[in-house]
Amino acid sequence: MNPWPEIQAFAAQEGLEIIGVDEAGRGPLFGPVVAGAAWLGGLEAEAHSIEGLACSKTLSEKKREFLFEQICSKAPAWAVAESTTEEIDRLNILQASLLAMHRAVDQVVQQSGLDPSRCLIVVDGNKLPKWRYKAHAVVKGDVWVPAISAGSILAKVTRDRWCKHMAQQFPQFELDRHMGYPTPRHLELIRLHGICEHHRKSFRPVRDAHQNH
Repeated sequence: MNPWPEIQAFAAQEGLEIIGVDEAGRGPLFGPVVAGAAWLGGLEAEAHSIEGLACSKTLSEKKREFLFEQICSKAPAWAVAESTTEEIDRLNILQASLLAMHRAVDQVVQQSGLDPSRCLIVVDGNKLPKWRYKAHAVVKGDVWVPAISAGSILAKVTRDRWCKHMAQQFPQFELDRHMGYPTPRHLELIRLHGICEHHRKSFRPVRDAHQNH
């Protein structure tokens, strides 16, 4: 069942502004986890501002790139933040993801000038960061909630662009093909070439390949 009308009704009743946040890159073996957050304006503005918002995973790369530019130009406030490979290895991937979300949301609140106590943060998934904001976790939120869809697109496009840039620095890992995910090809390349400083050493496939190299 679509939870979005209920969330909108609650926000309207309480006089809250909705900020959506999502992350990209929990599964890869390489690089940071990236969070995107967006405030699409008041509830009336949000409904009409950007056509075609959807879960980033369901969109073609071309459509994601187009919507990324739309969000950057039309959303009154948006931000992208990350947790580094080192933070992922130190904290664990869940806590690092929540930290990246926290950073992205803080930036959006600062940019927008909204009163933090008047914000409702809708988070994709079933876990919430520990923070001062009123918040609601929405499973499959990137499908239902436009602001979370926007955050999802911001995070995914930013991370993919970073991987393509890194592919030039580390051509032996073919990052532009798998974006750091544990595909058979990526695992094979780790076995062949070892790992670099951007591989997540707390992830078992990386650890195993590193030990066996």
